[in-house]
Amino acid sequence: MTDGAVGRTTAENAELALLLEVAGTPKPGNVDRHRECDDLRFEQFLAGAVGAREGFRRAAAGDPLGAAFRRAIEGMSAQRGGNTQFGAVLLTTPLVAAAGRDALSPAGASAVVAETTVSDAAAFYRAFEAVNVAVADPPEGMEPLDVRRGSEAVPVLERRGLALADVMERSADRDGVAREWVGGFERTFVAAASLREREGPVTDRAAAVFLDLLAEEPDTFVAIQHDRETAEWVTERARAARDGDLDPEELAETLVDRDINPGTTADVVAAGLFVALERGMPV
Repeated sequence: MTDGAVGRTTAENAELALLLEVAGTPKPGNVDRHRECDDLRFEQFLAGAVGAREGFRRAAAGDPLGAAFRRAIEGMSAQRGGNTQFGAVLLTTPLVAAAGRDALSPAGASAVVAETTVSDAAAFYRAFEAVNVAVADPPEGMEPLDVRRGSEAVPVLERRGLALADVMERSADRDGVAREWVGGFERTFVAAASLREREGPVTDRAAAVFLDLLAEEPDTFVAIQHDRETAEWVTERARAARDGDLDPEELAETLVDRDINPGTTADVVAAGLFVALERGMPV
């Protein structure tokens, strides 16, 4: 925790990051202060952020990463909406662990990932039993390791000796959060720097950084939820909104109407907010 975050613990900064992310408005396709989905409400994201704090506290204290993550997800799911922030919690937890070591950097977070164990992977799989998560079908030959199997997949993990880092490596080609885990959290730290450099309310900065990220790279959750072509179309429209050729509010309405949710981009913003808060961004 840096001097700019005096009065808040690392876990509280992680919780605050989730709260600030959902409060950023507009974030086309995502729940924000002005828009909700049929099955997810703004208040449920607030409850999810609060519920995740105990897991974040354990990660910051040096508890096993998988167990801390699982506890955060169990707390997050203690509301009626279901999956509000699974990806954001997954992306933020190793950063919290790194911050707990006073090593919040790409190298420090990558070291946390490299140290994960088979037990961490087992806890990660068991976390899927707390909430329904939309994921891509596993590649051919990887069906026994489908995360949707939860505890049933744990014996396979153990037989193959797969640590949580190994699981993420196998998903990185199609999942943006896994790609961050094994790629040094590159987009997360870029987002954090952009958040700190901008001026104005943090929630406005979060919305602007969300649009920038969405304009740069197709969202993998949109590709899973719909298809690659839809994800690329969303990126094109986000680029138009970023460049002033389309009203972001109009894009937000369009994506909500079409049930298109760039959730991975929101996850990166949440993790970036955590890094920025830890590095002294005032609120």
